[in-house]
Amino acid sequence: MTAHHAIIPTAKSSDTSRLSSAEANIYELVARQYLMQFYPAFEYMEKQVDTEISGGLFIVKQKDVVSDGWKVLFPTKNTTSKNSDDDFSAKKLPNVRTGEHVQCINADLISKQTTPPKYFTDATLLSAMTGIARYVTDPMIKKVLRNTDGLGTEATRAGIIELLFKRQFLTRKGKEIRATDVGRQLVVALPKQMVIPDMTAHWESQLEAISQREMKYSEFMKPLKDNISQLLFEVKSVNFQGLSVVGNVKLFTGNKGRRKKSTK
Repeated sequence: MTAHHAIIPTAKSSDTSRLSSAEANIYELVARQYLMQFYPAFEYMEKQVDTEISGGLFIVKQKDVVSDGWKVLFPTKNTTSKNSDDDFSAKKLPNVRTGEHVQCINADLISKQTTPPKYFTDATLLSAMTGIARYVTDPMIKKVLRNTDGLGTEATRAGIIELLFKRQFLTRKGKEIRATDVGRQLVVALPKQMVIPDMTAHWESQLEAISQREMKYSEFMKPLKDNISQLLFEVKSVNFQGLSVVGNVKLFTGNKGRRKKSTK
């Protein structure tokens, strides 16, 4: 029930001068990532000032670095004291107290339209799977997911995404990753429990309880099998209208309920 290791240091030393430039860069990257765990935590303070002006609430937020911690290992890209991170502003918020009166010096009224979220790229999709907790509203589930690897693991996430492309649930448009019609229709058709990350959080908490000897393996497996059987029953009862078959993959056609004959 414990983690498996992909790369770990050994007692054997080697002459790194024999490495090529590319090999040396990779070695240094791996070494820095490994050393991070032994450094202090990166600490920052979140600040927020709420100001009421003429009945309107104006909010300003800021993050101040308290200690760089492990980020000192990445001085060229990640040292926040050099303002390389957009989340941390060089301009500091004033020290204010609750109820303190302030004067509005200037104001601008700007008319804008909201824009939809950007499409995922390979990098942002992997990041979203790792930080899946940010897409969850339930505080208890969010807490569990924050303490896990998210959806999948470092070893399986790329394979999961590749399989979604292979089954034509996802497609590429330039660098953007977009859901296909069949992908969207499948999400809509499946039971809600199967398309939200709550189940992952529930299983992770139970697996942690097993590793701590607070729960028996059989106590985890029996309700899991019952739950899977119920989900399969619900899936079988779904009325998948407008489906066609491409190869061995079923696709939604969306042609007003009529079926299109497959040419493959």
